[in-house]
Amino acid sequence: MTLKPSLAPSAAPALDPITVEVIGAALSSIVEETGEALIRASYSTNIKERRDCSTALFDAAGNTLCQAEHIPIHLGSFIGIVPHILKLHPTSEMKPGDVFVGNDAYAGGGTHLPDIVLAEPIFIDGAIAAWTVNLAHHSDFADRGHAHIYQEGLRIPPVRLYRAGELNKDVQDLILLNCQVPHERLSDLRAQMAANRVGVQRFQALCAKYGTQVVLAAGDALMDYAERRMRAGIAAIPDGTYRFADVFDNPEIDTTLPLSVEVTVKGDAMTLHFDAPDQLRAGINMTHTALQATAYYVVKSVVDPTILPNAGLARPLTVTARQGSVVSCVHPAAVNGRVQTCQRVSDLILGALAQAVPHKVTACSNSACTVATFIGQRKDTGAIWVYLETMGGGGGARHDKDGLDGVHVHVTNTSNLPIEALETEYPLTLLRYELVDGSGGVGRYRGGLGLRRVYRADEDCRVRVDVSRIHSRSWGLDGGGAGGNGGVECGPGVLRERDALTLKAGQWFAVVSPGAGGYGAPAERDRAAVTRDIEEGVIDLPTAREIYGY
Repeated sequence: MTLKPSLAPSAAPALDPITVEVIGAALSSIVEETGEALIRASYSTNIKERRDCSTALFDAAGNTLCQAEHIPIHLGSFIGIVPHILKLHPTSEMKPGDVFVGNDAYAGGGTHLPDIVLAEPIFIDGAIAAWTVNLAHHSDFADRGHAHIYQEGLRIPPVRLYRAGELNKDVQDLILLNCQVPHERLSDLRAQMAANRVGVQRFQALCAKYGTQVVLAAGDALMDYAERRMRAGIAAIPDGTYRFADVFDNPEIDTTLPLSVEVTVKGDAMTLHFDAPDQLRAGINMTHTALQATAYYVVKSVVDPTILPNAGLARPLTVTARQGSVVSCVHPAAVNGRVQTCQRVSDLILGALAQAVPHKVTACSNSACTVATFIGQRKDTGAIWVYLETMGGGGGARHDKDGLDGVHVHVTNTSNLPIEALETEYPLTLLRYELVDGSGGVGRYRGGLGLRRVYRADEDCRVRVDVSRIHSRSWGLDGGGAGGNGGVECGPGVLRERDALTLKAGQWFAVVSPGAGGYGAPAERDRAAVTRDIEEGVIDLPTAREIYGY
């Protein structure tokens, strides 16, 4: 049987707004159900508990039809994977049941190697109608260097993991051999396959109900609608060029890096140009797709958070940066910790847009994704274990509300692992888990508080810590104060080398995430709110008297 490469309507079917809305809701339902299937079927704590995964549907050409409300930065891996597959593999040779796996930042459309993507073409009447795609962060490539990408883990270009429904065991064996905890990887890959099965079946059922051409035309209409909404929102922003600069610091580097953005609004279009130093021999570099995903998320959140998450919202946006820089790196730059830089880029954009639409922008958030990655070897079995945890921090104060305490912000959206699960699964004990008093920036509305999480090693292990705002602080708006610093606290005897810690059984260390900036002059804060802050331990009485005149 000769397969058509993709379905193309011979004549556009008649569509009404109600049908488009119903099909749009169905597409959203498919990606959300696919995500829940992945989470429920997964094995590792990073996916089943922390939900470090995302799902999406794409049209036959690789344009985003719908992304689940999971993790914005994962769009950076999604928008590259299908075009790379189509570049490497002719659609005429694809068959139902083919599943492609990939993770590479340069040859696979990814943003860092732990994010492994499974993409499967959805066939209807012998032709590709769409793609179901899911991503899971495989917490495995730990205790490695970050001078260049070859040190960061196994690079997987888009290759077939399944061919016509049959497992390509050679590929799977190659992947598992390069993993430190292969039984987790195998189980999570199977969960990703189960999720793809849901995506394929639900999309085929939707096409059977409404007709394939109607569904595809509705997808095009939804992308056009997202574009119109984005353009209308941009047009409401005053024309002009808005600039903002900040610095980035991280345990991997010895200095602070200057970063800046120039946002130009002209009519219903927006251009964002970023300036940054040359890419470094450290894992903080961003691929251009990571930069695009970050910019799309931030602009959408400011312009209109209700815009549909599809490819149409990106059409009015132009995102540029010098190739070979930290924010748009080229091979062979290391990228494992790219999310830290993405977070700072997010606040750069907000700082620029605050000059144009201040009431729609928060003060600076904690500007980080604070991460602790543990690796050890079980005393009883000798098995290697790897555990990754990300921590929230302060959320930026708003023009009419305090910032949120201890939350994930911007391009990350994972959960903290419950203490009961942590201590059951790993030889670790959590001694303290608390908000950091005084870490929220002062103001008419205060910034959110950072977190402190204190771990004790019950067996020997190593830990790699990613944190930011160690030497800089999250800025406030309209006279608001800066948030508290992030950092690492080590107990007696803990060996620390830059971002790596070595712990013996019984030793402890703490990770502190940054607080966020405040909004408005502190003198304007409501007295009752100051009283509540004192009673809850958010600030002490001397601070209340000095800053707020209490």
